[in-house]
Amino acid sequence: MRICFDMDGTIANLYGVENWLEMLINKDETPYEKAEVLINMNSLARVLNKLQSKGYEIGIISWLAKNSNNDYDERVASAKRRWLAKHLHSVKFDFIEIVSYGTPKSFAATGRNDILFDDEAHNREEWTGVAYDVHNILEVLRTLP
Repeated sequence: MRICFDMDGTIANLYGVENWLEMLINKDETPYEKAEVLINMNSLARVLNKLQSKGYEIGIISWLAKNSNNDYDERVASAKRRWLAKHLHSVKFDFIEIVSYGTPKSFAATGRNDILFDDEAHNREEWTGVAYDVHNILEVLRTLP
């Protein structure tokens, strides 16, 4: 079973970075690195490492910026990977998919019990497994067998 996380608005507070939208429009990847965390990362890492030891696959499915180009896509993907390395350094992700804006996230689902945490309702609705909003991530993860 897979447990998948969106980043922006789910575990990373991209939208809390001052002037984030203007920066993205100007092809500045800084907000992706400067984003504060939206959850206690130490607690999340402990739970994810425990679940991974039980056989769960842990991964990231995150979109690149809207109206982008190849150079900016590479810089954004690198910034997101650096953010993950900084804030969840003890988690060895099974996969990190940083894909074009708007890509249906269900491409990464492998079964009906796969879990997605995402702040966007559309992504949760099109997910083929079980999808959750971001308000109870740790509580949901702690109930998994």
